[in-house]
Amino acid sequence: MTTTALLYRDPGAPVEARVGDLLSRMTLREKAGQLNQRMYGWDAYRRTPGGGFELTEALHAETERFAGLGALYGLLRADAWSGVDHTTGSGAEDGAELAHLVQRHVVERSRLGIPALFVEEVPHGHMALDGTVLPVNLAVGATWDPGLYERAAAHAAAELRARGGHVALVSALDIARDPRWGRTEECFGEDPYLAARLTEALVHGMQGDRGPDGLFAPDRAPVVLKHFAGQGATVGGRNSAESELGPRELHEIHLPAARAGVRAGAAAVMAAYNEVDGMPCSGNRALLTGLLRERWGFEGLVMADGLAVDRLARITGDKITAGALALRAGIDLSLWDEGFTHLEEAVERGLVSEEDLDRAVARVLRLKFRLGLFEQPCTACPFPDPAAGRELSTALARAAVTLLRDDQGVLPLTAASRVAVLGPHADTVAHQLGDYTAPRRPGTGTSVLAALRRAGVDARHARGCALTGGDLSAVPAAITEAAAADLAVLVLGGSSARTPDTEFDANGAARTAVSEMTCGEGVDLAGLRLGAAQHALLDAVTATGTPTVVVLVQGRPHAVPEAAERAAALLTAWYPGPWGGEAIADVLLGRAEPAGRLPVSVPRSAAHLPVHYNHKDTEYGGYADDSAEPLFGFGHGLSYTHFAYGPPRLSGRTVEVDITNTGQRRGRTVAQLYLRRLVTPVWPRTLELRGFRAVDLAPGECRTVAFTLGPEQLAQVGTDLETAVLPGTVEIRVAESARRALTAVPVGLRVDQSFTAPDETPL
Repeated sequence: MTTTALLYRDPGAPVEARVGDLLSRMTLREKAGQLNQRMYGWDAYRRTPGGGFELTEALHAETERFAGLGALYGLLRADAWSGVDHTTGSGAEDGAELAHLVQRHVVERSRLGIPALFVEEVPHGHMALDGTVLPVNLAVGATWDPGLYERAAAHAAAELRARGGHVALVSALDIARDPRWGRTEECFGEDPYLAARLTEALVHGMQGDRGPDGLFAPDRAPVVLKHFAGQGATVGGRNSAESELGPRELHEIHLPAARAGVRAGAAAVMAAYNEVDGMPCSGNRALLTGLLRERWGFEGLVMADGLAVDRLARITGDKITAGALALRAGIDLSLWDEGFTHLEEAVERGLVSEEDLDRAVARVLRLKFRLGLFEQPCTACPFPDPAAGRELSTALARAAVTLLRDDQGVLPLTAASRVAVLGPHADTVAHQLGDYTAPRRPGTGTSVLAALRRAGVDARHARGCALTGGDLSAVPAAITEAAAADLAVLVLGGSSARTPDTEFDANGAARTAVSEMTCGEGVDLAGLRLGAAQHALLDAVTATGTPTVVVLVQGRPHAVPEAAERAAALLTAWYPGPWGGEAIADVLLGRAEPAGRLPVSVPRSAAHLPVHYNHKDTEYGGYADDSAEPLFGFGHGLSYTHFAYGPPRLSGRTVEVDITNTGQRRGRTVAQLYLRRLVTPVWPRTLELRGFRAVDLAPGECRTVAFTLGPEQLAQVGTDLETAVLPGTVEIRVAESARRALTAVPVGLRVDQSFTAPDETPL
């Protein structure tokens, strides 16, 4: 039989028929090889003296071991952990060349010509040299703009595919419940509804509209949503710790984003490191098979997080049985583990059945067919316009800048003012980028200082202090500049920037904070205050009497109540990306409205945690020595104008509210729909976000904003842990923030099953 006569080689045959035919021809060894992603991609090649690439013996050994290669992680990855930089790695101009070189080798070493999946990190843009860096997820959450994020995600997917990559690993499912956790920056926020809408946008943007048999367009990439599930609720905000979650908390808070992503058609999910009720997610059959596949109908791929399968040996006794447990639980593809390399032996010993193995292999092959890799294993789409990427990154950063306080009305500032631009973040780009960012070429990006000067502002600069430590030697220079200025802009915050001297865990997490790194994976904090010198600088600058605008550049909500008390205005920009300085300057100068709204509550201190708005509706009191309320609540954000919200009106399944711009400037408000359940089968939360609409209004303009009430808004988790519309009575409130919603005029609604149409499936 010739190669062209093989069914799996026929591009006109249905994908399922092709998968079945290929699977029937594979040996046990070849099947096991398809489920392994053992190798670090940057170990597969090296630069030659002539500037090209050559393959390493390590890649030859890996492809020989399994007669091919199932997947290769991080071929294009560049960062301090991999050690890849512009002298050793591939850039935008030759990434596809490298991918093609590796792929040709893999196909040639495979008896059946099976190509490899190239799996890449896309935490906030493709983590490769010359890739567009986007603001971190927490900043994306602050935009409350799924449409804008969808366009940015589509651009990131196109960059990935242009370099020859295939699959995008993207954090989306973690919910920020404890800001001490260093990975808070990877969360869209504390609310499951907001996270669900942004997860949908991510999937739609990355994957696009798929063709027949679920085929992906050449400029779109299957997305792996991580992490499933409950990783944002680890005890004490410590990375990879246990999650003490009851089933209801898991279903109400930590699963809706994953459910939304599955419904949107996500190609894959990644099992989290944490355990749920005593069973690590990578070995949790109830979670990965019972819930994800059987109840939700998910047919895609499930990947383990790095070395998570081998961790199961702690409960199984050895890595062979650990691999068997993970496969039976529902893991299809491992990451760097040894356990899955022994699957052939596990089948022969009866630890797993070959049917279990075949199911997982079929999912891996199915994804390869849907990517068109058997027809064109070495293809890449044209590289998208870098200017478009910069524009999208800047637009996201601009939309994320959140004005928290401006009681003195000092903003927007005028270009004619003499401004002292101070603080450790005033003239830096590196600390704007967030964790998991590839090295940037010199001159890429714009600091706050540079952007203000470019806009014509008479900006004098003094750094004042470092991000960390207590060295106050540079504070006097900052005091001098502040005292001589009309206004001070004090840019403070944290950093997730890794350096080559960072110590790493085996999975790439930072083992210890180095230099000025105060956030990111592995950098969890016991407290939430900024460095001691930053607080001293804040005290000294505000004491000069010069009106001071504090801008926080951060990956978590730091507790800085002193800024709220002493500064004339306070903003947060999160980690806004390389061009975040432009975005911040645009808002400070009034060239853009402060459009951001808080995706998380801001605590007064770490001692006040937890402070999320959607806690259970219980009548607990405050503290004897302090307020129990957050410093700033979820959804909060000011504009340079003011808005008046009328009372909500209910008409059938529609809620309407009139919103008027009562100020002197055009502005944007985000109308937020909250439910407060009164009569309900289970104990309710104080409030639940169930809709939001951005409204742009001219001075004096009034507009009616409508929200449709359907299963998505009214459903809840019942006593059986199934999500459906249940009979009860609810109050509907529309306001500018969760705190405002508590005192907003409500409209009541009695809910019954009629809100679920016959052709609709409950959430």
